[in-house]
Amino acid sequence: MRTRDSTVARRAANGALHAVNTDADAASIEPFDDVSEHGAPNHAHHAHGLNGVNGASDTHEPLSPDDPLAPLPFNPYKGNRGLTRAWHAMKNSLAGFRVAIREESAFRQELTLAAILIPCGVLVPVEPVSRVLLLGSVLLVLIVELLNSSVEAAIDRISLERHELSRRAKDLGSAAVMVALGMCLMTWGLLVGPLVVHWIKAWL
Repeated sequence: MRTRDSTVARRAANGALHAVNTDADAASIEPFDDVSEHGAPNHAHHAHGLNGVNGASDTHEPLSPDDPLAPLPFNPYKGNRGLTRAWHAMKNSLAGFRVAIREESAFRQELTLAAILIPCGVLVPVEPVSRVLLLGSVLLVLIVELLNSSVEAAIDRISLERHELSRRAKDLGSAAVMVALGMCLMTWGLLVGPLVVHWIKAWL
């Protein structure tokens, strides 16, 4: 009878000790740890081992062309390097100027304005920094107009139908040109305006 009681007590003590160890292990596990039962196969590591060792293809489906992570299509025009790339870039830039002059009336008007203002900016007696601002504001108008024309051409390439997003994109490009023109007018008014007023007073 005493032997049976001691056996029962020993089993109860072992069960309590096992429960304490189980609680301690559960407390030491972080919320996002990868926990798997003992003896159960780890499918993630097994699949990774198959792909890495046997060279099997990935289980994920191939990316669609619309996926942002999909590789870009091969562009044969991106293979040039060094002087060849510079030569092709110069030819493309000159072609862009020819297209803008031939097709864009707004660019022709702004180019005529630049042909007048750039010599004036070179000859006007101002500080070097002011001269750079005068010339840079004129060139900025041409740059923004070229970018606006490229956006319009890209939109027309996609579709010529009337669409709210197409109209919004073209309006934003036109607004950018207007801001550049306002900046040019403000720069010339602040830097050259006082000189013009002084010349007029001296002449009168």
